[in-house]
Amino acid sequence: MSAPTVNLRTLLALAWPVVLARATQAVVGFTDALMVAPLGEDALTATTTGAINSFSAVILPMGTVFIVQSFVAQLVGKGRGGETRRYAWYGLAIALAAALIGLAGLPLLRPLLGLLDHDPAVEDLMGDYMIIRLTSVGAIVGMEALGNWYGGFGNTQMQMRAGMITMVANVAGNWLLIEGHLGAPAMGVAGAALASSIASWIGFAYLMVAFRRRWGGAPVSAGPTRLSWRELGRVLRFGLPNGGNWFMEFGAFALFMNVAVADLGKTTLGALNVIIQVNSVAFMPAFGVATAGAILAGQSIGADAKDRVWPIVRLTLGVTAGWMIAVGLLYTMIPEQVMSLFAHDDPKSGVQAEALVRIGAPMLALSAAWQLFDATAITFAETLRAAGDTTWCLFARLTLAWAGFVPASLVVVFVLDGGSLAIMGCLIAYLALLAIVMVARFRSGAWRRIELTGREPELV
Repeated sequence: MSAPTVNLRTLLALAWPVVLARATQAVVGFTDALMVAPLGEDALTATTTGAINSFSAVILPMGTVFIVQSFVAQLVGKGRGGETRRYAWYGLAIALAAALIGLAGLPLLRPLLGLLDHDPAVEDLMGDYMIIRLTSVGAIVGMEALGNWYGGFGNTQMQMRAGMITMVANVAGNWLLIEGHLGAPAMGVAGAALASSIASWIGFAYLMVAFRRRWGGAPVSAGPTRLSWRELGRVLRFGLPNGGNWFMEFGAFALFMNVAVADLGKTTLGALNVIIQVNSVAFMPAFGVATAGAILAGQSIGADAKDRVWPIVRLTLGVTAGWMIAVGLLYTMIPEQVMSLFAHDDPKSGVQAEALVRIGAPMLALSAAWQLFDATAITFAETLRAAGDTTWCLFARLTLAWAGFVPASLVVVFVLDGGSLAIMGCLIAYLALLAIVMVARFRSGAWRRIELTGREPELV
């Protein structure tokens, strides 16, 4: 198979379904926060922090199955698309393992939350949210595995459809279960978690039916699907560093939120969680474009047309950077209006809404400074992942996050007595350094020497 043509139309045609799919994921967290906000500051903080903590718990297997897309894209580029179906089963096997481990770990959740410095009311609500939300680990990872399998051979619309189904089901479930409508119980924070979990299973069910019935124009199999332990091991060899990459970074971020930011008070914690949810809506489209660029890069690598990778990266970066810069300008223009969407007076106090906007608006405006760095980091990181350069990226993020970002944030809060804006400065510095090292790694050309799919004798 020849390498894909590099132009804006090709990129956007592949990207827009990924953008919508990623945006729907962000909207699930966004709507949970928005629809829980009228219940008060404790409910909002518990839901937003619980959503981030839940994502941290599931991100390792999610990142691991993301490598399915890299394998499929490169095999398609080699003209071996008929061999790709088994990679979906490898991804589903990882999803099943993640689901079983997640269920086994639920009894440990509340004791672990008790080790953190949260307000007791927030901790109790957060525990309710996370216990329910983590029952959908298998669905979340399975949907990611099948979505990336379809995406590897260029069909990004299947994951978009699953994401749209999930989003609609989540919004409807929130309306029914948070405050109680049409006879449903008013479950509050637990209702938001239950709605999100049910929605995830519905989205996964759609993709599973599509996969089993061979919808979506998947390549015709060369023969019976024969699974190989050695091949699964190869998927894990490249996938686990990618999952560890995401897990360690989000683990650092979760520690940052639950220790450093939590020490500044629940209003600051709630404000930063809102900012993260708002930024995720902006980030997910950029991530979708970067993923589309990575698919094209992977197919080019598979077709042994590696010189076409840089033009793809350059085009992708232009789109992601343009989008993120525009979003950053919006944050600087109307931060109060954005924060006020989430600001509601708590029944126990009449100042909570005002405090959330007063503290959060300058933080949101300052977040504009990291948009370009974020776009650069994700564009180059996704390209390196498509090439199979996952182990180096793991150690790079591990070093920056745990030897740099986490200690710096703790020093800023506990030693220098810094406030919310100083905390935002730590985030900006981390993303700037991450962007620099990802660009440097790509420019080194080490990714050109990686054999992701291996040679045929290695896979039998």
